[in-house]
Amino acid sequence: MFGKSIKIYLSDGSPSGLRHVEIANWSGQAIACPRRRLSELKNWNEAQCPGVYFLLEKHSTDGRNSVYIGESENVYRRLSEHDRNKDFWSEVIIFSSKDENLTKSHVKFLESRLSELTSIADLYSIENGNKPTKSTLPRADKDAMEEFIHNAKIVLGTLGHKFLDPLITEDISKDEKTLDSSVSEVLLFNVNGLSSKGKVSDDGFVLIRESEISTRTTTSIPGKIKLLRDKLILDGVLIERNNKLILTKEIVLSSPSYAAALVAGTSRSGPQSWKNSKGKTLKSLEENLIKN
Repeated sequence: MFGKSIKIYLSDGSPSGLRHVEIANWSGQAIACPRRRLSELKNWNEAQCPGVYFLLEKHSTDGRNSVYIGESENVYRRLSEHDRNKDFWSEVIIFSSKDENLTKSHVKFLESRLSELTSIADLYSIENGNKPTKSTLPRADKDAMEEFIHNAKIVLGTLGHKFLDPLITEDISKDEKTLDSSVSEVLLFNVNGLSSKGKVSDDGFVLIRESEISTRTTTSIPGKIKLLRDKLILDGVLIERNNKLILTKEIVLSSPSYAAALVAGTSRSGPQSWKNSKGKTLKSLEENLIKN
């Protein structure tokens, strides 16, 4: 994997305003725009050509974010319709081409593949009513669009939206063979007959599917985690099985301590609780990594 150089132009100097994003040596481009400033896009040719777009709602709490994925031969015109007809979104991110080589078939292919990846990752709620139809493209064009998607993932992540890749993409059995000095391996937490797995990631601490969660909580559990736990039960992400709560999908928490507290139902030290397959704590793994 090689490094990437990304250029972000802030149209008025505000990091939350209208932004134009480019990756070096890529013919694609992106525009991120808050909904309240949508009218400004009528002065941007980049928004009035064929492209794909994401209508986004990003919650400031632990609520599940929402996304609508669409395509158009004139994105700005379509967005004007969404502004009248769709209420949930607060930001739009548009992807188009600087060399104007994206056709209707290309953007329909992109829309379908991006919807498919978002559904597989299952990190944001998809607001689309129907599954987009994938257009037929020549083999070379398909490969070019997959490269386009790869760069779109990088841009979206840079803009704070990581919903195209699952939280855990590596094979767990391979992860467990990682060197002791690495904190990227799968970690274990066994307490009161419960067995859970987790992993440190760039976004926080990922609690892995099928982890076992206590059915009881104590007053020492952090309030934020108690609320999250109740919501996970309500949403069916935590289901009861054999007097335990079972996690049905990967979730990310802001720290290993929060993950440990969710598992145990009480306040816990994450760095001391999570251990690798050889019994070394996360704390010792992190300390060794710093020493090396």
